[in-house]
Amino acid sequence: MNKVFLTLLVNLSFSLFACSQVNDKNISNKTTDTTNQGDENIREEMKNLGISSSDPNVSSFYNPEYYKQFENTWVTLSPGIEYTEKVQDRKSVVGDSKISMLKIDPSKVSFEFKSATELENQKLCVADYAQKFGYNIVINSGMYNLRDGLTSAGLLINNKYYANNPRLRSGYNMMICANPKKPGLPNMQIVDLKMHSWEELKTKYNSFSQGLRMIDGEGNPMSWNKRDQICSQLIVAEDDKGLIYFIFTRSPYSQNYMISFMVKQGLKNAVYMEGGPQTSMFVDIADNRIEKVGSYVSHTFPSDTNNRYWPLPNVIGVKINNDLAN
Repeated sequence: MNKVFLTLLVNLSFSLFACSQVNDKNISNKTTDTTNQGDENIREEMKNLGISSSDPNVSSFYNPEYYKQFENTWVTLSPGIEYTEKVQDRKSVVGDSKISMLKIDPSKVSFEFKSATELENQKLCVADYAQKFGYNIVINSGMYNLRDGLTSAGLLINNKYYANNPRLRSGYNMMICANPKKPGLPNMQIVDLKMHSWEELKTKYNSFSQGLRMIDGEGNPMSWNKRDQICSQLIVAEDDKGLIYFIFTRSPYSQNYMISFMVKQGLKNAVYMEGGPQTSMFVDIADNRIEKVGSYVSHTFPSDTNNRYWPLPNVIGVKINNDLAN
């Protein structure tokens, strides 16, 4: 199969200021992990991009024919990496009403946490991070601070030499851990901070990204109070076998709907990564090029018109380990 170069690629070299969707003042410390998002900034950023915020109609930028092969079917992209798009019975207000799932065996890949603050504050889109650093997969590493547009909203320790944000954040009760210090640990795992000690965790791994819980470490769903918000979303979760899932929806759903969907898939340790037009997932493996970008946020940007990746300050990059993947 030939690679599909989507129309958004002509826009990948643009430069702009991307905003986070979390306002520091509104984080709740309750065990339900609820938060109000600072979505009021999206309209201004979309205006800077020249994208209309008044058209609620579907305006999909990708080639739907290419993605039909993944509908309700797990397709192997590489040993240990599979992809599917689950068609939802509950139709979204716009879009294709599909939830994308990328399943990764962490033993077959390596993970890198990369920040613009390591690159003279140069923010790149996920496709450009992939090209620059040789990643096969790139996603948001989490939400980020509105004040500087560079600092992760939660703790983000990139590696043993560098931390974008070394401060543990109250109310952010899930931790993505990668790059173990000790043998016998998985290359990546997601840990519930209500069930495990941070002091113990930081002795085991070199890389960490902290975020809000959607499903706890025992598979129990959290309850989110989001003012009836629906939006595009990116989530990271795992299953009982330790497989990692990158979960994306462009079609807007509520966080509680996404939680219910993941519980039915048997997932746990689910952490909310991003929502709205910043939401990004990029996959380039062999002849498969999968490009997913978010758009819709109710109340503030109820539109499916965003057709480009936004430059991001912090990402997770995944490289296939060819020695282990064979």
